[in-house]
Formats: sequence, C-alpha cells, structure tokens
Amino acid sequence: MLTIDTNKKVVWIMNNTDNNQIVEDKHSKIEEIKEAMKKTDSKRMYQRYHVIFLHLKGLMNKDIAPIVGLCEHTIGKYVNAFKKEGLEGLKMGKSTGTPKFLTDEQEQKLFEVITTYTPDQVGIPNRKNWDSNIACQWVKANFGIEYTPRGMLDVLHRLGLSYTRPTYTLAKADPQNQEEFKKDFELLKKPS
Repeated sequence: MLTIDTNKKVVWIMNNTDNNQIVEDKHSKIEEIKEAMKKTDSKRMYQRYHVIFLHLKGLMNKDIAPIVGLCEHTIGKYVNAFKKEGLEGLKMGKSTGTPKFLTDEQEQKLFEVITTYTPDQVGIPNRKNWDSNIACQWVKANFGIEYTPRGMLDVLHRLGLSYTRPTYTLAKADPQNQEEFKKDFELLKKPS
C-alpha cells in the first residue's frame, strides 16, 4: 500500500507479514556477515564485513566512518556494493596501482645499462656502482622522467634487480698467505 504525506514524500506502509519478512531477512544477513567475519584472514575484508555489519545494525554511514577509520564515501561504496551483489560485491579486485612512467622498452634499456655498464661509463662521473639515486639521474638525463629514489627502487625491484653493497678483493692476493694470516690472527685474538 502506498500513501503520500503532506510534504510530498513517498511513504510505504507495510502490513505485519511484510515487516516480519524484512526482520528475518535482515537477521539472516547479519548472521551471514558474522560468519564471513569469522572465516576471513584478511584485515581489509574483515573491515568491509564490519562496515556492513554495523550498517545492518542500523548505524548511519557518518557514524560508521569513525568506528572503522574510513571516510563516509568509502562506507557508502561498500554498502551499495553489498546491496547490489551481496558478499560477492565486497570482494577486492586486483588493484591496478599507478601507471608506470617508463615504457617496457625504456625499462629494458635501463636494465641493460645497469647490468652492463658502470655509471661512469654512461656519463655519470666519479661513480663506479649503481644505486637508486644514480639510476634516477640516468633516467632523467635519458628519458626526461623524474623518479624519487624510493620510486626507482620499486622499478629496479620489478626488473628483478636488488642492491648489494659491493665488496672488493685483491686480484694478486695469495690464498695460502691469507689462510696463514687468518690462523695467526685467530691466535692473536685469543686471551693469553
């Protein structure tokens, strides 16, 4: 049954059986959410379920936001997704993240340069070892793209590169003399 009040708002009047159906449906959804909250290992999914749980308990988005530490807009997105698709609507998709600044070809060139040459061989004077700051300089000089050192570390990691501090060995070192020195040194370290 439908009536219109004096303020021109639409008001639905339900009979008692419809009202009982709504209460039972709401109760089953709350139980479903509780079960999902128990089963999940993901903090982010738990947070989404918690938002819906609080919504089904009757809290407004503005009241839910400070409880779960999210903005009202995000709360609204979760609630709408749940209304449209149920629990499936809350599942997280793969985050696309920020688009890459370098093309695949530019990244390949960077990889080749870092693995083949030292910085001073490619125009960065007085440097023998690569680090993220030097890679940033080279990328800016060759491609005109600025990176922060942290952003460059992400690029280098994506390319399968990792940073290790270089170690030096003497080319003319005699292995036998080194072993003798190690033994003598160990004897010197022992207390008398």
